[in-house]
Amino acid sequence: MNKKPRILIIAPLPPPVHGSAMVSQYIRESAVLNEAFQMDFVNLSTSRRMDEIGKRNPRKLIRFIGAYAQVFSKLMTRRYDLCYLAITCHGIGFLKDAPFVWLCKLFGRKVVIHQHNKGMASDVHRWPYRWLLPLTYRHTSVILLSWRLYPDVSQVVRREQVHICANGIGNSACACMDKRVIPHILFLSNLMVSKGIFVLLDACKVLKDNGYTFVCHIVGGETKEITRVRFEEEVCNRGLQGIVLYHGPRYGEEKWRFFHEADLFVHPTLDDCFPLTILEAMSFGLPVVATSEGAIPDMITDGVTGFLCNRENVCSLVNAIEKLLNDKNLRKQMGDKACCRYKERYTLEAFTKTLRDVLSDILN
Repeated sequence: MNKKPRILIIAPLPPPVHGSAMVSQYIRESAVLNEAFQMDFVNLSTSRRMDEIGKRNPRKLIRFIGAYAQVFSKLMTRRYDLCYLAITCHGIGFLKDAPFVWLCKLFGRKVVIHQHNKGMASDVHRWPYRWLLPLTYRHTSVILLSWRLYPDVSQVVRREQVHICANGIGNSACACMDKRVIPHILFLSNLMVSKGIFVLLDACKVLKDNGYTFVCHIVGGETKEITRVRFEEEVCNRGLQGIVLYHGPRYGEEKWRFFHEADLFVHPTLDDCFPLTILEAMSFGLPVVATSEGAIPDMITDGVTGFLCNRENVCSLVNAIEKLLNDKNLRKQMGDKACCRYKERYTLEAFTKTLRDVLSDILN
């Protein structure tokens, strides 16, 4: 009987809940991957809540040292065939994560970096990144979520290093509920400027001024840059009380309820790679309005499963939402096609099988 390859997974795990951490959790729980590989996990995240991200905290330094010690201990005591790392590729996050890659290389292990973020192109000519990025990515394999994301890493990563594996999610959808007479818009993300939340509020004000009746539900955790107090102030400043409703973070069945009751999903992100929330919306048969960031044009077919709008462009966002508010049948048609696309390409089964094949290819 062949011995299963042993892989050391160094990646963020929830909490806090965000895309990269959720993918790592899917990997950890995957029957397909556990059958193929023997996997050990070290949590790369030093934050335990969304509002800790970006803050200086002595506990984060302790967690970093603890994670580094765990990796060192595992590399010393076990023979790994591959080290898999889901690191940040830019900014302070890269400086925090890169030493884990160097440590794995020091022990002579094969390294694969699963890239869930972007921003490398803006750092590659800055000190000290212009030296550290090539040092970190040299002699590694790199998993990208889409070829659309390759330009961001192309100055450091050769095409021959790249493997493509689109994300996927489990299907939590069930029978659709009857929608209310008043359309419900859903935005689901932690409160961050980069997710386009203020662009959405500006669009909601325009829609209200244009005479549209709707409710916009905001679901997601507070962050350092946008607290509940600040968000509610922004809502009041635009006169959107009773129209834009903030619910805080929701998980499991509570989160699924918002998808069930929504008529359309809006994600006007300013900087994203492959938002899992869009896949969740598609799995619930919702048409999606989103910006053309990262791999989103792979996920959403403009005019078929939703609409793509311009980044930080309130008029473009308003025009897309208006088309769906005006036509209930169009919402249904696009939502049905979005659900079919999810089932064809973005299920958790498709993701784990593709990742298994990619990892096996790298190992061989």
